[in-house]
Amino acid sequence: MSRISIRMQELRDGGRSALVPYIMAGDPDVDQTVALMHAMVEAGVDMIELGVPFSDPMADGPVIQKAAERALAGGMNLRRVLGIVQQFRREDARTPVVLMGYLNPVERMGYEAFAEAAAGAGVDGVLTVDLPPEEADTFTRLLRTAGMDPIFLLSPTTTETRMRAVCEAASGFVYYVSLKGVTGAASLDMDDVARRVAAIRAVTDLPVGVGFGISDAPTAARMAAVADAVVVGSALVRRMEEHAGDPVQMRDAVTALLAQMRQAMDSSEGRNGPEATPAGAPGG
Repeated sequence: MSRISIRMQELRDGGRSALVPYIMAGDPDVDQTVALMHAMVEAGVDMIELGVPFSDPMADGPVIQKAAERALAGGMNLRRVLGIVQQFRREDARTPVVLMGYLNPVERMGYEAFAEAAAGAGVDGVLTVDLPPEEADTFTRLLRTAGMDPIFLLSPTTTETRMRAVCEAASGFVYYVSLKGVTGAASLDMDDVARRVAAIRAVTDLPVGVGFGISDAPTAARMAAVADAVVVGSALVRRMEEHAGDPVQMRDAVTALLAQMRQAMDSSEGRNGPEATPAGAPGG
């Protein structure tokens, strides 16, 4: 089993949802990224989604676009992102790390070279936003051979037929984008999210993570009542931008929000209530 599968199974056995923060690698710099990753683990996160900066991040809103620009301006690239993971692994061999980004940097490095380097650095999963599963056979095969999980997105407009195809191509977990739009959008319809997560669980045993639009502890708790993983990105990256000049304040702001989310998620009545759908079970 991959590190992601092990962690998700541990959480499932305990009736808990994963808290998964997203930050941009190299924003504001390498050393602060590694330090923040460790601080987030101490705050109670279960997995880390590490953004790979790219010049044309089509799925991202302005907050994360600016983070990518700052990271690129600081000289960040894919190989340096892998160096961050490798540095993190010197002290943490347990917390899963997922790279989230776009296909172009991977293609420039080469699929085989990337799979070898990423596995060697300690990466556990890879989500390439603009790589459809229909075109991903070679890449996903290389990832699995190297012991990493290919992760794919599902959206509110995904049909059941395509949902099945995406879930068959994925491993580790599937990532449901809860909104039509880019990262940082608002106006979550929790009832609709619950219905869509139930529909996904009807076609796969993979854990279902939900992201986009989760910005505070109450929303994270409500999402934890229906999802196996709660992904939060823009709310954290926004705090990093606000406190970019003070590393201590930046870490405090990010970890305080995550700690509040973790506490709210763990105390969520819906997660373990008698009417709750068990994590990973078909939705009813």
